[in-house]
Amino acid sequence: METQADFTVQEDERGRRLVLTGDWTATAMGDAAERLGQHLRAGGDGLILDLNHARRMDTAGAYRLLQSAPHARLEARPETRRLLELVEEAIKVEHPRPRRPWSFNAMMDRLGRGLIGVGREFYETMSFNGHLLAVLGRAIVQPHRIRWAALFNIVERAGLDALPIVASANFFIGAVVGLISANTLADFNAEVFAVEGVGIAILREFNVVITAVLLAGRSASSFAAEIGAMKMQQEIDAMQVLGVDPFEALVLPRFLALFLITPLLIFVASVAGLAGGAVVLWVGTGLSPEFFSERLLENVGLKQFWLGLAKWPVMAAVVAVIGCRQGMETGGDVESLGRRVTSAVVHAIFSIIMIDAAFALIYMELEL
Repeated sequence: METQADFTVQEDERGRRLVLTGDWTATAMGDAAERLGQHLRAGGDGLILDLNHARRMDTAGAYRLLQSAPHARLEARPETRRLLELVEEAIKVEHPRPRRPWSFNAMMDRLGRGLIGVGREFYETMSFNGHLLAVLGRAIVQPHRIRWAALFNIVERAGLDALPIVASANFFIGAVVGLISANTLADFNAEVFAVEGVGIAILREFNVVITAVLLAGRSASSFAAEIGAMKMQQEIDAMQVLGVDPFEALVLPRFLALFLITPLLIFVASVAGLAGGAVVLWVGTGLSPEFFSERLLENVGLKQFWLGLAKWPVMAAVVAVIGCRQGMETGGDVESLGRRVTSAVVHAIFSIIMIDAAFALIYMELEL
């Protein structure tokens, strides 16, 4: 039970003194320090501060006391005097403002740190990929090591549950492509060629890219958050103590699940995108769905679909690996988890765009 801080004025053979009583703490001090300072200024330099009767004192009380009576003579117990000395030393410490380095030095410092960070990131990524390949090879030789229950659970969460959003997004993408193609070609009285524009754009590019971006937002972030939360709670350390490989228990099922379910998502995205383009062309230009289907089969064919589907293994692997790796790199605090989840999404989307550009260049060189 705290007692309110206070003081009394007493006189004895040694002179007038201010006897402090109660608890001189942050919660019990009140306005006692201000009243003490006013009394000291009015009483002159001959007053003595007697701290022997004060019950408790914390750093806040010592600081306020030193502010109110910086030059007063003190009588105190050894522990109280030591506390006052520590606070007084802390007050005297100067905290210089950090000097900002010259702009060129700052630029070179950031450049050097960035290059070192890129090199470290590349090394850690290669190490992660190598460990994953070793676990994958071991699982191929010994399929019983695969955790099938976890794999099918992740297939449902990361794949089947994503079907509605994948279909919806690609339907509207197909509708937008069809609308733009029809409006552009209408100036040349060539609206029929909008079918080829929709078919090639959806089957070759958008079905894979939009699906991969959605997986990056759903699955990569989910993988990073799940594994990162386990890392924060030291569950992964517990696995290693028990002799369980975290890559085999956590990374491999997620990698295989995304690798297996992505073709289905791409197929659904293709159908939905073509349906969106067909609806827009039917409503906007009067091209019937039968005409759309016939012209699509004759002039676009399945070749464009297979060219788009060929990107599936790389896209799925990149999304799964980035999500799992960011989760494994999570530190021990929530801030680190948030950074890693954000990095998983950003890195995955950036990698998807770069991979799609690389495939476009390869197809162009191969004249496909």
